[in-house]
Amino acid sequence: MRIDSIVLRELHMPLVRPFETSFGVTRDRRILLAEIRSEGLTGWGECTAGERPFFSGESTDTAWQVIVNELGPMLASSEQVEHGGSCPRIFKQVRGNRMAKATLENAIWDLEAQREAVSLSRLLGGVRDSIACGVSLGIQSSIPELLGIIEKELAAGYQRIKLKCKPGWDVEVFERVRNRWPGIMLSCDANSAYRLRDADHLVTFDAFDLLMIEQPLWHDDFYYHSMLQKRLNTPICLDESIHNRRDALASIEMESCKIINIKLGRVGGFSEAIAVHNAAQERGIPVWCGGMLESGVGRSHNIALSSLENFTLPGDVSASARYWVDDIIEPDVTVNSQGEIEIPDIPGRGYEVRMDMVERLTVRKETIRSFAMVV
Repeated sequence: MRIDSIVLRELHMPLVRPFETSFGVTRDRRILLAEIRSEGLTGWGECTAGERPFFSGESTDTAWQVIVNELGPMLASSEQVEHGGSCPRIFKQVRGNRMAKATLENAIWDLEAQREAVSLSRLLGGVRDSIACGVSLGIQSSIPELLGIIEKELAAGYQRIKLKCKPGWDVEVFERVRNRWPGIMLSCDANSAYRLRDADHLVTFDAFDLLMIEQPLWHDDFYYHSMLQKRLNTPICLDESIHNRRDALASIEMESCKIINIKLGRVGGFSEAIAVHNAAQERGIPVWCGGMLESGVGRSHNIALSSLENFTLPGDVSASARYWVDDIIEPDVTVNSQGEIEIPDIPGRGYEVRMDMVERLTVRKETIRSFAMVV
């Protein structure tokens, strides 16, 4: 596969409503898109790093710098780009920076799917025609406001409600939600907001029949999560702690969790996401796909990933309209009344990029070409 050019763009996109977690409040997104042109085809990737290095050690600005100065030139000048799975080898000299790496690798997988004339989901080994969808709800200004939002999302068909939580916004919230909807699939996500000293408090979460408690303790921990899981009936789901297959195997061996959340950017792209999926499947641990407030480009990647066999729990892959007044793809991602997204069965990601809108929202742009083309 010859890489003709890599066009990196930063877009500014306002969210429909602010999204609050234990990290803080996000009102708009600085989205990095990579457009890779190869032999008449164009593949797209999206960087899921946040504006600031709170969820991970990467940010919008660090990812831009690493792609422009390191990863982009490595990929553009490489003669080893046979398929998406080639990227980890090409990028191996650069440590970490997984979200930056995923930006480019996922675009190569998109290109490969187009070249092979198959959908991205089929190229990855997907087995589904549709995926079950859940919704992630940020911390609200009041419980009545949250209840109103939940009612709306359930009416839209979403199969699972996930509540962001933190000390002071947990037990009372769960109690009010469970009293109102005793039978819904409900989970919570702490984003590392608690410590082991909170174990007695976290054990009280068992009363609310939660599907899981996501990443309650330190973002880089297996050991203390293992101690906590022994005290809980509710499954712990690890998110931030899992960066690769080795982490997945360690967490399963230590019994640190019973569920794993796979985020494409966090693990470095499709190659490692598939490896984590397979490791969990071989050991009977279910996985699901987490979201990072992506535009339609990243969302289409999540849809394809979620088609793999062991994605047996509803993910955070929701409709475009939940986050954006206007998404940058067409058609928009939509969820049917059964709470499912139908997976496109056309070559590549299955969604066209709205170039007029991308250009209008772009605030900076840089083109990387192969060394061979620079004379």
